[in-house]
Amino acid sequence: MRISPIEIGEKLQQRRILLGLLQTQLAQLSGVSSRTIQLVEQGKGNPSLHTLLQLADPLGLRLDLVLKEPTKLTEQ
Repeated sequence: MRISPIEIGEKLQQRRILLGLLQTQLAQLSGVSSRTIQLVEQGKGNPSLHTLLQLADPLGLRLDLVLKEPTKLTEQ
């Protein structure tokens, strides 16, 4: 199973909000347009790895963790 664009967007948005950043502030820090950030956070579009790296870096996130599937707890 692979991680969905919506899950990626949610991870980035949650971290941005946790850090108290507006999309416009993240745009300035990352060099990615506010519109692109909005689309990524909504799970729309198909951002390149380069764009995801540009967004993850100022948020202090490792790209491998952004792209990692959430683990699901299962009963044993």
